[in-house]
Amino acid sequence: MTARLARLSGMQKFSIIWLGTFVSIMGTAMTRFALLVWAFQQTGQALTTALLGFFGILLYVLLSPVAGVITDRYDRRLIMIVADTCSAAMSLFLLIQYQNNSMQIWHLYLLELMTGGFDAFYLNAYSTTITLLVPKEQYARASGMRSLANEASRVFAPALGGLLLGWVGLSGVLVIDIVSFLLGFTPLLLLSIPRSPRKDIPAFNLGSFISDLKFGLSYIAERVGLRQLLSIYAGINLMAGLTWFGVLAPMVLARTGQDELSLAAVQGAMGAGGILGGLFISLWGGPRNRIHGILGWCGVSFFLGDLLIGLGQSPVMWMIGVFMGSLFIPVVISSEQSIWGAKVDPSVQGRVFAVKDMLRTASTPVGYLVGGLLADRFFEPLVASGRVPFLNQLTGGGVGSGMSLMFICTGLIGASICFGGYLLPHLRNIERELPDHDHPVAV
Repeated sequence: MTARLARLSGMQKFSIIWLGTFVSIMGTAMTRFALLVWAFQQTGQALTTALLGFFGILLYVLLSPVAGVITDRYDRRLIMIVADTCSAAMSLFLLIQYQNNSMQIWHLYLLELMTGGFDAFYLNAYSTTITLLVPKEQYARASGMRSLANEASRVFAPALGGLLLGWVGLSGVLVIDIVSFLLGFTPLLLLSIPRSPRKDIPAFNLGSFISDLKFGLSYIAERVGLRQLLSIYAGINLMAGLTWFGVLAPMVLARTGQDELSLAAVQGAMGAGGILGGLFISLWGGPRNRIHGILGWCGVSFFLGDLLIGLGQSPVMWMIGVFMGSLFIPVVISSEQSIWGAKVDPSVQGRVFAVKDMLRTASTPVGYLVGGLLADRFFEPLVASGRVPFLNQLTGGGVGSGMSLMFICTGLIGASICFGGYLLPHLRNIERELPDHDHPVAV
């Protein structure tokens, strides 16, 4: 069997690893849905669920540079195994707390915080294996498969999480999550992944870490197109953090009287749009000019998705809105990952991607935190006060309508950020001006 596995092509190995990762993602998504519903039922505040996202990404952002340094130095397969094991241990900790009737909201924040830190290592190692295993012409397809796994979990995880809550309870969902972690890293125990081609790697210490961090920063800073792409993507993540990540779930729960099935249906529709887009990009391979896949398609996603969600006043309209908004996201993600994968040499991708991930996602926790605060302290009281009758007519009024208004705002601002990127010549022409890592000059 070992000999047979050794004969597998790089794309075949990646596909097997992708399948195991998908199983793990499904277990995590089901658990997060169940915990989100439980948390909102305890407080009824948007800030409570927003803080789940805030803590979930905070340590991820802070540890991404460290993860990049580690990834360039050590076995990426081993990094993924250790990170997955630690995440499973955190789920086991939460299970013990729940079974002892001692689980509190802060336990959930701790789980999200630590799991986000482990994800920084896992996802950095996972993303950089693409260029080590997969041929360059298959980058977009492999990235599309990653998006497909993420979006498929959005389709099935809410429904499965809701059903499992009724059948086996929250403790049963946590057990399934732990099992999914074990199944997720099983392929990693059987398959080999090439080591980074980087030569003469110094021992890991504070000095080398700072040196690598400076290298990642300078690498991006010296390339205007990459720097501008990073800035646009940070703005996109901020808008998404404010509403899609921060207040979508509490908005639906608030406007439906905490109907879990409505939330599951909306999140399932969001995943359905993403999975269809993921299938499309996996088969198509993406636009020839990747920058259009980022700026153009993401702008359409904001304009259609956010506005339909904000103006909608029923689960059906929200389902249409999240479907349209998420339909284009796999193209955006695949195009962005393809540009970075083609422009950055594999020997330095760990360091560069770590800095890139830290900078572009740093705005997301800000969006989570600010979104929750704005919902509870400004937008909800503003609409509820009736001081601006037009807002009640626009959103329908009632509990949760202030969060609907937030979606209208982010739809307009997010689309402006994306389409405004075309005004930057270096960003607009990044694929022609900046040479690929395997070409000495741009073509």
